[in-house]
Amino acid sequence: MFRPCLVVPYFRHERAIGALIERLKPHGVSCWIVDDGSGGEASQVVQALAARESSWLKLLSLPANQGKGAAVRAGCAAAAAAGFSHALQIDADGQHDTDDVPKLLGIAATRPQAVVTGVPVYDDSVPKVRLYGRRITHALVWLHTLSFEIVDSMCGMRVYPLASALRLWSREPVAQRMDFDTDILVRLYWAGTRVISVPTRVTYPTDGVSHFHYLDDNLRMARMHLRLLGGMLLRLPGWCWRRLRGRRPDGAIA
Repeated sequence: MFRPCLVVPYFRHERAIGALIERLKPHGVSCWIVDDGSGGEASQVVQALAARESSWLKLLSLPANQGKGAAVRAGCAAAAAAGFSHALQIDADGQHDTDDVPKLLGIAATRPQAVVTGVPVYDDSVPKVRLYGRRITHALVWLHTLSFEIVDSMCGMRVYPLASALRLWSREPVAQRMDFDTDILVRLYWAGTRVISVPTRVTYPTDGVSHFHYLDDNLRMARMHLRLLGGMLLRLPGWCWRRLRGRRPDGAIA
């Protein structure tokens, strides 16, 4: 049975979270905010939101900051334990178009075994350095998967089939910080999960708060790509054999 919910990883986006929750509310889908150890006023803001919207909004608070991936994993685990089959992850910074929530969930309902992920359609607000950096990641992901199926691996708005995501987390380590979105999508693809890409508008608010640290997070991304490259090389002989037999690297019919 297809039973979706929302998971919002949250870390000190107290200026954006209220408006995001107001935009998500009309969709009538249960939601978990996972406070990733924000502390102080930032935590108080989401505590008040959860108390006010308790009929559909739940708050899960981590004791210390562990990273976006850890927050998404905690939210997905809580959702699965509550009987939900799918979780739509959406970032807390207000960049994503919440009007596309029904579109992504509608596709996930028809393809419940797949990950349905957004492909950003940017306006003029996107920083050029971010845009160019994403293009490098896209090319590396195509190398890691020997496929163009993952159009954009960095979008923070996507629908996970919870059984597949939790099974992956139980089997192997997945990146927990800014490298999470790309790492989990590549590893789900390796595990045989199809990836469906859907265009969605993305805006960078002029007063938005970014927690991306250019040195630390770029080094973290570089290490992730090296790990994924190593994983691809280990899988390469088996992929070649399967493709000779007319199958995808994961064994599905091409």
